Parts: sequence; C-alpha cells; structure tokens
Amino acid sequence: MGEYIVEMQGIVKRFPGVLALNDVQFKLRPGTVHSLMGENGAGKSTLMKILAGVYTLDEGTILIEGEQVSIQDPRDGLAHGISMIHQELMFVPELTAAENIFLGRELRNKAGMVSKKAMIEAAQKVFDEWGINIDPSAQMKTLSVAQAQMVEIAKAIAFGSKIIIMDEPTSAITEREVARLHAMIAKLRAAGTAIIYITHKMDEVFAISDELTVFRDGTWVATEPAAKMDRNGLIALMVGRELTHLFPKSEAEIGDVILEVEHLNRGRQVKDVSFQVRRGEILGFAGLMGSGRTEVLETVFGIHAAESGTIKVKGKEVKIREPHQAIEAGLGLLTEDRKKTGIMGVLSVRDNMSVAALSRFAPGGILRKRQIEEECEAQRQALALKTPSLNQQIQNLSGGNQQKVLLSRWLLTDPDILIIDEPTRGIDVGAKSEIHRLMSELAKQGKAIIMVSSEMPEILGMSDRVVVMCEGRLVGEVSRAEATQENIMELATRFSEEAVA
Repeated sequence: MGEYIVEMQGIVKRFPGVLALNDVQFKLRPGTVHSLMGENGAGKSTLMKILAGVYTLDEGTILIEGEQVSIQDPRDGLAHGISMIHQELMFVPELTAAENIFLGRELRNKAGMVSKKAMIEAAQKVFDEWGINIDPSAQMKTLSVAQAQMVEIAKAIAFGSKIIIMDEPTSAITEREVARLHAMIAKLRAAGTAIIYITHKMDEVFAISDELTVFRDGTWVATEPAAKMDRNGLIALMVGRELTHLFPKSEAEIGDVILEVEHLNRGRQVKDVSFQVRRGEILGFAGLMGSGRTEVLETVFGIHAAESGTIKVKGKEVKIREPHQAIEAGLGLLTEDRKKTGIMGVLSVRDNMSVAALSRFAPGGILRKRQIEEECEAQRQALALKTPSLNQQIQNLSGGNQQKVLLSRWLLTDPDILIIDEPTRGIDVGAKSEIHRLMSELAKQGKAIIMVSSEMPEILGMSDRVVVMCEGRLVGEVSRAEATQENIMELATRFSEEAVA
C-alpha cells in the first residue's frame, strides 16, 4: 500500500437540476482523522456516499490501497473495508444491538440456524475490547443516540472496516458523550483505522483532526494539515469570504411585554415555569439536554397540553391546547428536529412554505394559487434560498436551505412571537450567519423571538436576555451584559450538583 488508503479523482455527480460534485478529488492516509468541511450543499456527504456505495459516481475513479475499484452499492463498500455512520442513524429499532451488528451476516449454529447466543457473545467481545458499556441483548429502540452510535461503530469494527466515515456524529449528543466518542476515535486511529469526519463544529475539528479538506459549491477547495489551519482561515475557505460577524446581533428597540407564561406545569419536564418576553427581544433558553427547554415551549405552543398555568398574549389570557390555537394567537414554532417534525420531504419547497398559512391563502375556501406563488417567491428571494425552483422537493435541499424554508413557513403566518428551537443545528457556518441575521431583522421589526440552543456561543451571541432551565424548572435569568458561559453553566447544573451532593 502506498501513502494513501483512499484516492478519489475527478469525481462528478449529477442530480436532476443540480451538479452536486464537479471534478472533486480526495485523498485519505491510513491511521488518520481527516475532517471534511464546507457549507451545506458543498458536496461532503455526497462524496462520502459515493465512497460508501450509497450513490454511484457519474465520472471519476476510486482507488483503495492503490487499486482502482468499482463501488456500486453498500455491499461493495463493505467488501473494500468501508463503513459509513450516517447522520440519521440507520438501524432496526426492534432488533437487539447484537442483531443489528450482524444484520445481513448473521452467525449460525451447526444446524444452520441463526444463533442469537453466538451473536450476543461476539458483540460482547467487541464491546469489552473497545470499552463500550452496552447490553448487546438490549433493543436498539431503548438506547440513546450516543449508544446507538457506539453500536454502529462496533458494527464497523466487527466488519473489519479499515475506513470509517462519520457524518455529523455529534449533532444530537451531550458534551460528555462527545468526549467519549472522541476517545473512541483516538483508539481507532491508534489501531490503524482511517476516520473520515464530517461536522460543522469548529472546536472538535481542531481537537481531533490530522488533516482538513474543504469543499465549496460541489468543488474541492483545499486540503491542509489541521495544525497549519486556524478558525478564521478555515471559515474563509468554506464560504469564500471572511465572516467577521458570526453572530450579527443588531440592537433592536425592546418594547412592551407580549407573552407572559405563569406557573406552567406538565409532568416532570415542566415544573412551575414562569417567564416573559417583550417585542423586539431575543430571549435565549439555555440548559443541558433534558432540562425541559423544548418541553416548556412545546407546551406553550399547544403540542402538549399543560396541566396548569396561564398564558397571556398582549395582556390577554389565551387557551392554547392545540397548535392551531397558538397560531391564531400569533405564535410560530420552528421545531428542534427539522427531519422528524419540520420538513415534509416528498413535498415541494412551495408546499412546505405555505402549509401553515393555508387558511390565509383560502378565504371562503378557495385557494389563491397565484398569491401563494408570489409570496413564496418573495420569501425565496428575501432569504437567499438556494433551490432550482419552488417545485423542488425539500428533501433535496441542504440542511441550511431546509431551515430557511421552515423559517419562511412561519414568516408567512406573520407571527408576533416566534419560537425557534435549535435554529442552526446541523447547518454550516455561512447559513448560521444568515439565520442569525434574519433573527436580528425580525427583532428589529418588533417581533419577539424565543430561542432554544445547545450552543453556548449562540446563546451568548444572540440573546438580549437568557433564562436557564434545569430538571424541568426555570432556575435563573441573566442579562446580556451579565451572561457568561460560567454563570449559565452554574445555573444549568444547580439541581444536578445538589442531587450528587
């Protein structure tokens, strides 16, 4: 084997109306962590899906250990020692961890029957060797996201994979789980496994990477040793310009209280929560995962029925037990998981934009298609949405552009109060800056914005005021001037620390 375990040369991939990859190159050294960087739609995941056999290339060549290969499907990829852990984990929830590890190559006894016992024992051996603390007989649906990722890594190890591709592996796990994953990656690298790592998180890129490759608009831009690159230089390569304002928070006039929530309760996740938000204000909701941030705001929006408490909009108490009542009261909610609860993948960009405002577009029960087209096109231009047309299926857009469509959905309802849960999760740095700019513009228009975010720089950079959740309770509030990572984390862990003590 030469210097590289993987060489991809002149790779071209076309989708209807889109040139996804144009003459792309990529080289991977054995026993290294090579991170792929670029904005959403830059071609990172597409290139890796070609390497793993999920997509077939239109032009170009792939060499594995110096030999040209043809990878037509995932079985070909596995045969060449390539495993891919997708952003949306692919497993069978009803099967056990051991059964998922050996899915499609089940272990059998002497009589030729599938042996669950043998698979459990073999999975346990892998878990023990790699320090994975999971019961191999547990059903996948009972595992956390981080545990499911570990099972996928164990599957790649059991396959004897020499190359493991990880696509956004830390987008939905805690900092402690991220540290555990990074320790596993270090162990794999030490064993000679090559890791290809796709992420938008700058800090972890510099913490674990040996090399970085940057893509932009479906083309290769640069490959550099991570040690020779800094944050600003990497951003400039990714977006083709310097982003001097990652958090373009402009000053907005803070007006009257528009939303008041008092003594809201719902089970263990929402315990006696009270807060206010004013016109023109961006109110940040901080706290660890599982603290109740999302549950509070979904209860306010009527996704869950409150057990007790009051909600006032513009000083008037409103009854919100279903989302349509929240929309009528002037609220909008951009949900945490755009894949599961946001986009309708097979529908068009236009349909995804207009669905929440259909009652406005159909006075007297007659749908005004021309008005829908005009207003959706206006949103497309205002948000610099990258799509071949409004007829394009939303599932074919990048994550950042999907998020813009969902934001447009609520802007078409003209809400007074916009709740945005994890506004920039899983989107690139350029799209993040655009979403933040839009949030600032909406605040300047007098709209109240409530933002849940697990990213501390986003909370600190965009919030006028921050409230902090811990174990279902609102435990503190800090002004923009007072907000620091230290005092927010002190509040966010208050009850947990007291419980440990």
